[in-house]
Amino acid sequence: MRIRFGRVRSDFTRFMMSYQFGMAELMTKINILKDEFTHIHKYTPIEHVSSRLKSPESIMRKALRRGLDFTLEDIRANLTDIAGVRITCGFIRDTYKVAELLISQSDITVLEVKDYIENPKPNGYKSLHLIVEVPVFMSDRKQSVCVEVQIRTIAMDFWATLEHKIYYKYDRAIPAPLLEELTDAAEAANKLDLKMERLHDEVAKFKAEPVSIDEQVAPPLPSELLELLTHQQRNSD
Repeated sequence: MRIRFGRVRSDFTRFMMSYQFGMAELMTKINILKDEFTHIHKYTPIEHVSSRLKSPESIMRKALRRGLDFTLEDIRANLTDIAGVRITCGFIRDTYKVAELLISQSDITVLEVKDYIENPKPNGYKSLHLIVEVPVFMSDRKQSVCVEVQIRTIAMDFWATLEHKIYYKYDRAIPAPLLEELTDAAEAANKLDLKMERLHDEVAKFKAEPVSIDEQVAPPLPSELLELLTHQQRNSD
């Protein structure tokens, strides 16, 4: 019995480690993209990256709600959000840009895409969700691991974070008036996203416009030249 219990504990530890490693693998890819854009392009569509791993208790509760068998194989096959990565972007177009960059990598397999930005949930929730599979190379095997990726703007993330807190405070049963206000707040966040993106485009357009000669500011004259001109002016006087 002790040997069997030790085997179960070892298998579960390896099971959790595979998700931890898969999440770390994806985080490395995202941070490489962020650093490349920052240093090469002087701009990055990625503002912030975070990750989370479900606790064993949370995994078991979800498996129970889904009516799954309590086997690692069944849990692995049916729960795709054990490991999660959240990417926060500055603008709506950046969310799609980041998704495109991830999907294009040869060792990432996309299993599912849910576009809640184009098609928000009834409560106003907006985010781009990807379920991807990444390879994890362990000492004795190659394990494909599912990771849920959520890509949002800063405004979307702010709204979703507060909604999540309210959701659990009311034990998933949010009163109708409050739910209506949350939906209105989601629409306000979307309007802010659109306005900031428009302002960003206006600034980019302004920077790209050529400046006329009259508008250009002349560079300061070297001190030696200034001193020579001043000396000649004194002599002529």
